[in-house]
This record gives sequence, structure tokens and C-alpha cells, in this order.
Amino acid sequence: MPTFPDTLPAPLANSFQEQPANNIVRTQMDVGPAKVRRRTTANVRSISVAYVLSEAQLQTLETFFLTDAAGGALSFDFTHPRTGATVTARFTEPPQYASMNGLYYQVTVSLEVLP
Repeated sequence: MPTFPDTLPAPLANSFQEQPANNIVRTQMDVGPAKVRRRTTANVRSISVAYVLSEAQLQTLETFFLTDAAGGALSFDFTHPRTGATVTARFTEPPQYASMNGLYYQVTVSLEVLP
């Protein structure tokens, strides 16, 4: 399994977002409170991180996305920014690039952590 490039810098601390998927099924009853149950025991978590990358680092990320992760179709090992644990993840959309000053780019990466 490919590994997210460890040559890239750490993500921006204030850019990290994480959200577990809604994993419940709610059924309204004619009378009384709704019935609620868990949909599944294994679920994905959505995370988003941003990086400040040089042109060379951006090329490394782009090559990883297009080649190693097959444009987002393949999963890979990723170090979770909050826990530091190695998790299995995959892209939910292509990375988004925004030029900061012509030399550096702010890159946003959206992933789902697989069970």
C-alpha cells in the first residue's frame, strides 16, 4: 500500500477539520419518541488539512495523487494529524491549490479515514 509522502511538511495547525459520519438510523413513530439504531459498526471519518508547499513539494503531492493513489481511487497509509497514528485513508476529491505569492501554495486535502 502506498504511503503519503513524508517529505511534505506538517499540515497547518489551524487548518485541521475532522467529522465522523452520521452513523444512526432514526425512524419516527406515530406515537412516542423516535426509534434510533446504529447503522454499522465500521464507519469512515472525514478529515481536511491544509499545507503550505513549495513548487517542488506541490509536484511531489500531485505525483502521489495521480500515480500512487491513482487519482484518488486507491487508499494509502497516512499519519493522522490529531492522533499521530498511521491510518488507511483515501482522497475524497482532488487536492485544491491556491497560490500564496508565486513561490508557495496553500493546498487543501480532503480525505476519508477508512475503518
